[in-house]
Amino acid sequence: MRRWFEDRGFIEVDTAILQVSPGNEAHLHAFETALNTPDGSRHTLYLHTSPEFACKKLLAAGEKRIFTFAPVFRNRERGALHHPEFTMLEWYRVGEDYQVLMDDCVALLRVAAEVAGAERFVYRGLAVSCSAETERITVSQAFAQFAGIDLLATTPGGVPDRDALAQAATAAGIRVAPDDTWADIFSRVLVERIEPQLGRTRPTILAEYPVSEAALARPKAGDPRVAERFELYLCGVELANGFGELTDPEEQRRRFEAEMAEKARVYGERYPIDEDFLAALHHMPPASGIALGFERLVMLATGANRIEQVLWTPLPDFANP
Repeated sequence: MRRWFEDRGFIEVDTAILQVSPGNEAHLHAFETALNTPDGSRHTLYLHTSPEFACKKLLAAGEKRIFTFAPVFRNRERGALHHPEFTMLEWYRVGEDYQVLMDDCVALLRVAAEVAGAERFVYRGLAVSCSAETERITVSQAFAQFAGIDLLATTPGGVPDRDALAQAATAAGIRVAPDDTWADIFSRVLVERIEPQLGRTRPTILAEYPVSEAALARPKAGDPRVAERFELYLCGVELANGFGELTDPEEQRRRFEAEMAEKARVYGERYPIDEDFLAALHHMPPASGIALGFERLVMLATGANRIEQVLWTPLPDFANP
């Protein structure tokens, strides 16, 4: 994979793991630590949940095509596809449309299959030919096809209408709690009805997420209800999350503050905002970027059932000793 990127003019970068902010998504949880300085002061730092902020600072500083295999850390996550520490492959293209990243994903699937000597990607009873053509479907198309919901009708002008989505979800037989937000209902429909249908017979790209579900992506030109965001699914597994990157610092601050307000409401905590990152957005050129779970791709190419099988030194599972 390194050779694939290098052959296309990318530079591999190595970003710092310790950050003043681990990221500002409501449902991502970080590992917190402290920096004790020689003068006796103490500063809270975090292990990053993604190298995204650091990579975008490099784009603002003038880099054009970069990639990184970054160790990243996410708390409260453990399961067949989740590990507290894993490898995130991220890459960025300045001045290129986010749909180019979709083509990158297809190419990298082929690289993984070739290196592993695999004819099929396999996970828990699902098998997809490595030569299968990739399908592309929008989020609104998926909601209509698999849940019978007109999703965009519940986001007039890009503003989520909680009651409209609740009514549509209830009519589709999906449980809705009284305190569920629009985002809660969206996620439940996605998990219960949409994701199980994706990538079952061929790789699937799910694109054009509602703008309220794309905290770091720019709105799509011509339709402010949706954003330039897509995810790649294979064998029912989410592999990658790509964006046409948002470069408006004021809008980005507004989104971060909204995410942290939701985090405080649900979990009783919030993370600081990286002011240097917002300052860098003033200088960042138009770009597209994507994050791919490297071990998940290795799992599918080798037929592993759990992420621990493709990690050199997995942590003990303290919940199931």
